Amino acid sequence: MSWSTSAATQTRRRVSDLRRREAPRLAWLARAGYAAQGVLYATIGALAVLAAANASGVETEARGRTTTSRGALAEIGAAPFGRVLLVLLALGLAGYAVWRLVQAVWNPEGEAKPGPRGLARRAGWLGVAVVHASLVVFALRAAIVGATGPEDHTRPLTARVLAWTPVGPALVLAAGVGLFVFGAREVWRAWKVELDRELDLGRVPRGRAHALVALSRFGIAARGVVFSVMGVFLAVAAATTDPAEARGFGEALGTLSGWTFGTALLAAVALGLVAYGAYDAALARYRRIRPA
Repeated sequence: MSWSTSAATQTRRRVSDLRRREAPRLAWLARAGYAAQGVLYATIGALAVLAAANASGVETEARGRTTTSRGALAEIGAAPFGRVLLVLLALGLAGYAVWRLVQAVWNPEGEAKPGPRGLARRAGWLGVAVVHASLVVFALRAAIVGATGPEDHTRPLTARVLAWTPVGPALVLAAGVGLFVFGAREVWRAWKVELDRELDLGRVPRGRAHALVALSRFGIAARGVVFSVMGVFLAVAAATTDPAEARGFGEALGTLSGWTFGTALLAAVALGLVAYGAYDAALARYRRIRPA
């Protein structure tokens, strides 16, 4: 065995040992992050359920609206003890951002295989880490001074990218196609993925595992629908070079109410987002987190 081969073997062993030692800390960060994200999706879904109820003429005590993660944080901050809740959520979201960053750089579970698909997966994790880091900043700022500024930056960001002639429209189109494909894949994954590989269903109380899997699949599909709608609007914005056509998560969700049977569709997807919040809670409790 050559010296270089021996050194490489020793390095792999050290990395593997480090993964095993740090696994409990990584698991804690991931579980805290999934729990915080679950609260946000459940809040987004609940507000959208109220919006659908009001659109159908049902009287409710509070008028709901379709919104984004930042809008959900603002709603939580306005509740009793809201600022305390925002700080707790910021800690959880920070844990989630760190977990995704570790996945992007370290790939502790070995999910990103060598090659272009593995690199794309790492890039996706890095993007999620950046998004959740921005949510941490927003949550802490809202806890200290209150929620300020625009809730959805989709149109301003789209406008800036479209202005990068001649490549801007192509970049926006690529983003739109990517979002649509991601959303469609999530809908497909909802019915095809074997969730027992992801969730330790053996720890779920007897008789509840089937319901948990069904709820999780419903939630994954609902979120996929919203991302696909966002992708279509981004593609339209690219084709027309009009940033006004772009829609963020909340606006894409609200758009469903204008479709045929839109109120019922909005209600179904909104309930699905609440279910996705439950899925995140299941990930926080039962996700298998093991170093490769």
